[in-house]
Amino acid sequence: MSKQYATRGVIFIHSVTPAVQPHVEWAASSVLGYQLRFDWARQPALPSMNRGEAQWTGDVGTGAMLASALGGWEHLRFEITEECTAISEGGRWSCTPSLGIFYAQTDRLGNVVVPENRIRAALEQSHGDPVELRRLMDVALGQAWDDELEVFRYAGAGAPVRLLHRVG
Repeated sequence: MSKQYATRGVIFIHSVTPAVQPHVEWAASSVLGYQLRFDWARQPALPSMNRGEAQWTGDVGTGAMLASALGGWEHLRFEITEECTAISEGGRWSCTPSLGIFYAQTDRLGNVVVPENRIRAALEQSHGDPVELRRLMDVALGQAWDDELEVFRYAGAGAPVRLLHRVG
C-alpha cells in the first residue's frame, strides 16, 4: 500500500443480527486484507439486533469496496466513511435494507458535497417549483437514508430511543 494513496475510515453497523456478526467481520476483513474486529453492543432501537463499529485503514477506494461487500444483506444497516486524501475526496456510504446503498462525496469535515452539475440539474428539472426543488435536493443529499438511520445513530450514542416495532 503506497502511503500517499492510503486513507482511513470507520464502519458503523447500525443493526445486524448476532448470528450475522461474524460474517460482517469476515467480509470486511476480506476486503481489507487484515483481521478487523468490531466493538459489538445491543442496539436499543431494535433489541433483537446489535450495533458495532470499527476503524479501518486501506487504499483510496476501499470504502466503496466495503460498501459493496456489505450491501444487500437482510436486516443490515450501515454507514461507511472514507477520509479525504491529497489525491481524493472523502466519501460516505449509507445502506438500509429498504433503500439500498447511497453514496455521497464529503469534504474534510464530513459534510456532504453536492456537485455543481447536480445542483444545476435540480434547478432545471424543478421548473421553478420550490417543493420539487426541495425534493430533488433531498434526493441529492440522501435525506431518506438519514431519516431511516437517525434513530439507530442516536441509539448508538446512548441517547433515549423510541423502540421500533414490526407491523404486519
